[in-house]
Amino acid sequence: MSEQKPSWLWSAFRIVTRARWLIVAIFALLLGPAVYFALKVPQDNSIDRLIVRDDPDYLASRAFAKVFGDSEYIILLAEAPDPFAGPVVKRIDEMENRLRSIPRVSVNSALTIFRRAKAGFSGTEAELAAFRKFATGTKLFSRQGLVGDHFISLALVLSIKNTDERQETLGNIEKAIADIEKSPAPLTRLRKVGQPIVNAYLDNDTRQAGLRYFPLFFLFVVVLNVGLYRSWRALLAFIVTLAICAAFTVGFVGLTHGVFTIVSSLVPMTILIVCTATLVYLHSRYVDRPEDRSVEDHQIFALCNKFLACTASIVASAVGFAALAVSKIRPIREMGIWVAVGLLITWVTVFTLYPALVRILRCPTGQERQIAGAWFTRLVGHLPVFSYRYRYLLVFGSLVLCAIGGIAVFGLPGVVKPMKLETAAIEYIPHESEMYKSTKEMEKLVGGLSITNVWLQGKPGMVSNAKVLRGLMDFQKRLDQEPQIGSTQSVVTLLSMLRYLSTDNDVLPTDDEGLEALTDTLETQLDREPLLQSFVDKGNVSQTHFAVVSRTQDHDEFQQLARVVENHWKASVAAHPALNDFAMRPVGLAPLQAKISHHMVPTLVESFVLTVGIIFVSFLLVFRSGIARVMAMIPSFFAILVMFLFMRSIGVFLNVATILIATTVLGTSENDQIHFFYHFQEGKKDNASTEAALRHTLLISGKAIFFATLINAGGFLAFAFSTLPPIRQFGILSSVAFVLSMIADFTALPASLWLLYREKP
Repeated sequence: MSEQKPSWLWSAFRIVTRARWLIVAIFALLLGPAVYFALKVPQDNSIDRLIVRDDPDYLASRAFAKVFGDSEYIILLAEAPDPFAGPVVKRIDEMENRLRSIPRVSVNSALTIFRRAKAGFSGTEAELAAFRKFATGTKLFSRQGLVGDHFISLALVLSIKNTDERQETLGNIEKAIADIEKSPAPLTRLRKVGQPIVNAYLDNDTRQAGLRYFPLFFLFVVVLNVGLYRSWRALLAFIVTLAICAAFTVGFVGLTHGVFTIVSSLVPMTILIVCTATLVYLHSRYVDRPEDRSVEDHQIFALCNKFLACTASIVASAVGFAALAVSKIRPIREMGIWVAVGLLITWVTVFTLYPALVRILRCPTGQERQIAGAWFTRLVGHLPVFSYRYRYLLVFGSLVLCAIGGIAVFGLPGVVKPMKLETAAIEYIPHESEMYKSTKEMEKLVGGLSITNVWLQGKPGMVSNAKVLRGLMDFQKRLDQEPQIGSTQSVVTLLSMLRYLSTDNDVLPTDDEGLEALTDTLETQLDREPLLQSFVDKGNVSQTHFAVVSRTQDHDEFQQLARVVENHWKASVAAHPALNDFAMRPVGLAPLQAKISHHMVPTLVESFVLTVGIIFVSFLLVFRSGIARVMAMIPSFFAILVMFLFMRSIGVFLNVATILIATTVLGTSENDQIHFFYHFQEGKKDNASTEAALRHTLLISGKAIFFATLINAGGFLAFAFSTLPPIRQFGILSSVAFVLSMIADFTALPASLWLLYREKP
């Protein structure tokens, strides 16, 4: 296409360049609302945000929360050589008094229970001695992790509904205990662990991520642009276009009431990187102006010449990211949709606003200002011959590495296990942090921090039936004897506690008369005891649950735990037919976490296969070439699979961020292959030789591919500065994959073309 052969596309871009001020005005008017909605996007890293809303386990957990409440828990661990020494207990009492005054916070500890049983606690010598006897006279407190040889723990129940309430409540807790954390004496240390603290940490870190990533990225764009094009005007056109694309994309998230999670910072960064790479392709063609062509005509020519390749690459990337909508992991599904919409916004912006800005700013071409990269022209002279000489090694070596990379991620039955999955939120924070270390130590002390609620739904009044209570006691006994279960809390535990408070004996009766008395106690205390209400529904007394604490994290571990619970339940039902009318179902955070783990590999496989299919069809429609369709996949497959091999060799696992690398790299790096083959076909016209076509391709698009890869790798490398391991790993590994893709673009791809065309230089 040239200015001598006008077309509808030529006419459209002439209108764009002539209506440049109108276009800039329209984007300026839309920028205000976009920024407004972008600033309204909240942050929430709760575990239930990771699962799609129509998932059966998610729906069951929400239904459970409506009956028994939707609270979050924090454990404060007060450590001392003798946790029952007078000064230690008084310090804990002081801390409890502060915490009880905080809205939405309930405190539960051995001291709390003692205070309520004795109608107060003033810290006299007699009361201290009585408390020691009380706390150590039963195994109930140690089984629940409330006391130990060197600690007393405080369980804080947070009745919060959203991220803002969590942040406010955690802030108040921090203020209440800040001086004790700083100077814990007579305690040796005060530690706090719990999912709300992890969520708040992730919320704060991901909210501040932009303050770290985006300045680094824009600095990278400045250095690259000034170094390559040597023009501040071109830089301004780039930055304005990038800012508009990012603002409009995040504005769309806010407009649709989206919520950011740990992976959401990848959304604007992906848009910025793809947009910058596209601008490099367009501007590199723009600056390459012949002497006999006017700037205006050459700008339109460059836009027309790159329109098909840029459109195909952006649309293929958009549809590829949209393929993530198949994921059952909610943030990944949302990220895919948001990036897809953002890429369509990018396509409109780079072909309207960017040309308008170039025209208004009068960006110089190569005739006015020589661009950098003369060394690349000399390199191009050697690449075709090099790729021919080592064609067999380059092609078959790439395929062998791809096969090994596939084994690294998916495993080999009976030989190599698939790559390990990480879904626990605690694994997403720095492992050297005090929070991580405290959580791991607490898991050892109490047998884990993963909670599975065994939900029992029966008929009205069933829970207070004597025969049912006998069966529930049997079920609790079976669970307590299971080695993989750290502890179990239920209505049975609370009834044992009530009996201990009144008789100093925590053993529940098993005879009919004793059980009838126990049902009376349950019915009497249910209206006045909040802890009982958290385990028995107050309305119909038809539902109850067992809170099973374990170290369960991944899907296989949960399935094993679920089988153990089900087997014990069946045994109890067989021994106590009164339990027959209960429907049993595991719910809670542990099942949701297991579901996320279960969906990770299908997310990787399904989205990757869909993306490959979409890009394959895109090549079919754009190039109608069998060679192009097959060869286009080599660099991307090589980059992704070798990256997985590298990932496994350094001990990095799949998580909610690294699972996205395959689709991200494939959806972004295929831009290079589209531009490569577009100009290769251009060079093959008039029966030109393969060598001539390769030289033409490398001269026209090679430099753009090289610098676009630098942008992709450098842009994602900004995530290497993240404090969160998954995001840091994503940044580093993505950058490695982009560099591998570029190496394959300039070596394995030309080598495969030599083999297919069977020509010699």
